[in-house]
Amino acid sequence: MFTGIIEELGRVRGIEKRGEGVRITIEARAVTHETNEGDSIAVNGVCLTALEIRADSFAADGSRETLQRSTLGTLRAGSVVNLERAVTPSTRLGGHIVQGHVDARGRFLGAEDHGGSWTVRIAYPTEMARYLVFKGSVAVEGISLTIAALADDHFEVAVIPKTWMVTNFSHLRPGDSVNLEADIIAKYVERILAVGAASKGAAAEGAATLSTLTTERLAELGYK
Repeated sequence: MFTGIIEELGRVRGIEKRGEGVRITIEARAVTHETNEGDSIAVNGVCLTALEIRADSFAADGSRETLQRSTLGTLRAGSVVNLERAVTPSTRLGGHIVQGHVDARGRFLGAEDHGGSWTVRIAYPTEMARYLVFKGSVAVEGISLTIAALADDHFEVAVIPKTWMVTNFSHLRPGDSVNLEADIIAKYVERILAVGAASKGAAAEGAATLSTLTTERLAELGYK
């Protein structure tokens, strides 16, 4: 689990094809500190397992599913990536609960400079619409953000200078794909409501069936 507060900008050193997946080597120094083999690191919001940890780099494997679901398949040597280590019991939850499980790809539409702060506009696919609310949380490239404006096909977020400086937002160009992760709380609420509605439907159907039973029908079924 992550908080969406980026710790470091890393840079892809190399990508090695491995079957239908890849092994990515990333130059980094902050997130490798006290990180052990097998620990989780979010790369552009994708939860990956750290391997081959060095003082200035680590490697991680990306599966076919990860490459298809996220933008990791578009990375190249030299690409700048957002990095965050998994939370610990003593970590401040400065953003929101981010799992590192990308839901969909969005598209960076552009950023408007307001003299030190920015309004960033992100297009999102239809399947994400039900999870997005005005002033709600969303992770873009692993960054915890608050939706400042919401339209049918895109949303806007306000980005402060610190976020602009320590993330890859300043490296994005209009049309670039970005990783999107909805707030997990929205997904749980949706599931609870769906299961609740289904249970009520089943109960109503059972009650209707019982109401049609008669003494004659029970006799036909063998009940004397």
